[in-house]
Amino acid sequence: MSRRLLALATGLGLLAGPLALTPRPAQAQVDAEVSFSRVRAVNLARDTAVTLNGGLSVYRPANCMFDTSLGGGPCLIRRDDQGFLFRFLGGAPGWQQLGLQPNWDTEILVSPDGRQVVQVVFNQPPGRR
Repeated sequence: MSRRLLALATGLGLLAGPLALTPRPAQAQVDAEVSFSRVRAVNLARDTAVTLNGGLSVYRPANCMFDTSLGGGPCLIRRDDQGFLFRFLGGAPGWQQLGLQPNWDTEILVSPDGRQVVQVVFNQPPGRR
């Protein structure tokens, strides 16, 4: 089956099984836009916040910090020559799923290559800015 015909059949829902799992162009474009350095940066910022706030048994960052396919999505507030600046809330395990209030507000700057924390800008309870 030609690549064009396969894409058309998959898009129309005519194929089932493993071939139907081929990424659609929009998803492939999103994946291509998220650089390795951005993925490293979001992972490093998330892990840093977890360590600072007592570990995964007592603290979980916002869901956006776990979505590496979007490189932090809305938690990434700035990307420039200084690096990646993430700002996100966190709380007890399950806080977002249960609709609970977060108890930490964190802002972390990670180097442009995503390999080191440049600065923990803020890490306190919400409302103390």
